[in-house]
Amino acid sequence: MRISGVAALLCLPVLAVAAGCGSSSSGGSGAGSAQVSPATSSTALNQNGCTPPPPLQTKHQSYASEPKMTISPTTYTATIVTNCGTIVVAMDGKAAPHTVNSFNFLASKGFFSDTKCHRLTTSGIDVLQCGDPTGTGTGGPGYTIPDENLAGATYPVGTVAMANAGPNTGGSQFFLVYGPSQLGPAYTPFGHITSGLDVIKRVAAAGSNPPGDGAPLQPVVIETFTVTKGAPAAS
Repeated sequence: MRISGVAALLCLPVLAVAAGCGSSSSGGSGAGSAQVSPATSSTALNQNGCTPPPPLQTKHQSYASEPKMTISPTTYTATIVTNCGTIVVAMDGKAAPHTVNSFNFLASKGFFSDTKCHRLTTSGIDVLQCGDPTGTGTGGPGYTIPDENLAGATYPVGTVAMANAGPNTGGSQFFLVYGPSQLGPAYTPFGHITSGLDVIKRVAAAGSNPPGDGAPLQPVVIETFTVTKGAPAAS
């Protein structure tokens, strides 16, 4: 299902997936940050600064409930290594604890590894959307998390926020804002890009299919996604 209109453009049917998943192989409790070495490749970069994407994951994880809270109310760093370059995000564990805790948990399980960023918008709003292990725009972790940090929320360039299917239906899908985007305060903003914005802009310059809102013509695959406690190192 596609929801029309700029204000609702990021509402995807994540809830349907969360409600329709089979039983989890493990509960949502207990997780720490897993350290995964960034992927390296000797393959030559193409004109968009990307290497050929790796094979996508075929077995998708599902969990019965939101993981128990294990993070502290402080800044965490998400390091997202893609075939087009590395994106570093400072995540606000104080303003969006449920969201950051969920990313910490999922990253520790390798949930995002070898998943593609399935949606690029270049008209009305400028975002790259990732985090769906199925790559269809309908996938999620099997549970939902509450909205957070919405009072007065805006989405300037560099914002990282949750996609959803309506109030309190966030799962694992998130979007990275790379250009001017007028959105109402309906999508949990939980972090900001500290490096790698150029990676997203190169992908956006290649366009989407269909034009304006669709799959990126330059495939972007998350190779590794790691979360560590503390602010990103100064670049």
